[in-house]
Amino acid sequence: MLVPDAPPNTEHATLLATKWLSTSKLAELAETEGLVYKKGKFSAIEEEQIKNAIEQYRTKNELSEEAINEILYSKNDKRDQTFWSEITMAVPQRPIVAVYHHVRRTRHPLGARGRWMPSEDEVLIQAVSEMGQQWEKVSARVGRMASDCRDRYRNHLLDRDKRSTGHWTKEEEAELTRIVTEMTVDQGKDMDNDVFWGVVAMKMGNRRGRQQCRIKWTDSLSKAYKNDGRKPRWSQSDAHILVHKVASLNVRDDTEIDWKLLPDESWDFWSAHVLQRRWMTLKKSVRGWEEMTHQEIMDILRVKKADAPPAADPERRRKGKVARSAEMVADEDALSVE
Repeated sequence: MLVPDAPPNTEHATLLATKWLSTSKLAELAETEGLVYKKGKFSAIEEEQIKNAIEQYRTKNELSEEAINEILYSKNDKRDQTFWSEITMAVPQRPIVAVYHHVRRTRHPLGARGRWMPSEDEVLIQAVSEMGQQWEKVSARVGRMASDCRDRYRNHLLDRDKRSTGHWTKEEEAELTRIVTEMTVDQGKDMDNDVFWGVVAMKMGNRRGRQQCRIKWTDSLSKAYKNDGRKPRWSQSDAHILVHKVASLNVRDDTEIDWKLLPDESWDFWSAHVLQRRWMTLKKSVRGWEEMTHQEIMDILRVKKADAPPAADPERRRKGKVARSAEMVADEDALSVE
């Protein structure tokens, strides 16, 4: 069962806010020293904390918006350590390098440019052929953010002459399942979260792109693999469990949820992506949800899902596992409150 975040470790917080640690180094420190840090999408609350921290820094140092932009996008790529450390301290458990890239991406003047046009794709392809995958240089040529250029090229343009579209064949599904399980399950890794999709696409001969492979796996094949080849269907019992699990997190806003942490040994058919989509469906079923706080929505959903649904279909149970019931989740909630 998930528990609220532990009080922040002051030494670790200072480390995260001052040292530009690589992903591999962060993972190493998490294993050897118990370093706790956040990954993934920044929550709405974190966005507000960052915004306020930047404004406070600007006011305290009597800087203009133009001066702040010069710090964010220094022409010589020199990072202002004091600025970035102060901003990072506003979002505990976020590494400074993650805050750096997130802020530069979300405030970038080339952001939110909308749909890519064929002419832009051609410019991007030409730029990569001349400069390689030096995305900042490519960005200047194309007029799009470096991260947008990278994602557009990798997900849609790379090897597009080889790429298949539309319905996946049984042979393709079997091949993708074999590749993912060899890279994860056979090596004791998490099949939903420890996958390098660029490598997967390459192993499939780039006939399907990294994004195609990721979506096919997380939305379809993963749950079938976990259910002995049968594709489970979302049930009212699943909805009941999801509501109770979200309620147990005690978050202030659902953008704070790390959806990868919700599955457990007995309830792990659904990927993080599927759970997030299902939650949004439940949330939008509440009339007037747009004007409500997360807690108000949560209170209504807990009432709507108060009655335990019928027991799960035995066909959805795997050998050696007992299907997790809504009553089990509710009992755990009660214990956590006590």
